[in-house]
Amino acid sequence: MTKPKTKVYFASDQHFGAPSRSLSLHRERLFVDWLDSIKHDASHLFLVGDLFDFWFDYKTVVPKGFVRVLGKIAELKDAGIEILFFVGNHDLWMRDYFETELQIPIYRDSTPFTFGNKEFLIGHGDGKGPGDKGYKRMKKVFTNPFFNWCFRWLHPDVGVRIAQYLSVKNKLISGIEDATFHGPDNEWLIQYCKRKLEEKHYDYLIFGHRHLPMTFDLGNQATYVNLGDWIQFFTYAEFDGTELKLKTYSKS
Repeated sequence: MTKPKTKVYFASDQHFGAPSRSLSLHRERLFVDWLDSIKHDASHLFLVGDLFDFWFDYKTVVPKGFVRVLGKIAELKDAGIEILFFVGNHDLWMRDYFETELQIPIYRDSTPFTFGNKEFLIGHGDGKGPGDKGYKRMKKVFTNPFFNWCFRWLHPDVGVRIAQYLSVKNKLISGIEDATFHGPDNEWLIQYCKRKLEEKHYDYLIFGHRHLPMTFDLGNQATYVNLGDWIQFFTYAEFDGTELKLKTYSKS
C-alpha cells in the first residue's frame, strides 16, 4: 500500500540564471535532484520567491533556459503535489505563466496557511519590516504599470541583459546581505514577524530573501524561519505534521 503524502516542504532563493546560465546549471541540477527526492512524501511544496534571478512575463515570449527545473515542477504538479509560488524581488514581474501553464497559484504578499493544528505565515520577505527603505522605493518603480509597459517595449534580448546586469551589480535589487545574524533588533524580518504576532498567533513565520538559514524563537511558541538559499547553503524546511525542521540538501 502506498503511504499517504503528508509532508510540507519550503524552499526559496534559488536565483537560477545567476551569475550566468552556465554557472547556474550545477545548482539547477541539484535542485531538480532535491525535487525528485521529495516526490514520494510531499503533499505541498512552497516555492518562496526568487526561483529565478530574473523573470519577466512577456505576452508571447518565455525567458530562455530553466527547462529542467520547470519540467520537474510540472512533473510534481501532475503527480498531485500542491505547489504554491511566492513572488520575490527578482521574479516580481511574474504574471500568469505559472498559473496558466502549470496551474500553480501565485502569491504576492505574506499569506496565512494552516497545516494540522499549526498556523503558518509565509512570504518572500522583501520590503518587510522597518528598514530597507531604498529597496522599498525601488520596488514601487519596478511595479509601476507605466514602467512595466516601457520595459515590455524593449526587445527581450536587450531587456533581459539589462535586468541581469542590475540584478548582479545592484545590492538593493539583489537583496543579498552578508551571512551574519545582526541581532533581533536589526533583523527587519524579525521585527516584521513580531508585529504580525500582535495581530494573530502563528506557530511558524517562514520567509526567504535574507539568504541566511536560521530559526529564531519569537516567544509564545512562535518561530521565525528563514529558508536560506540554493547558492551557498542549499537549505530547505520540512514540516512533518508536528514539527518543522530546517535541513541542508546534499546529493548522496
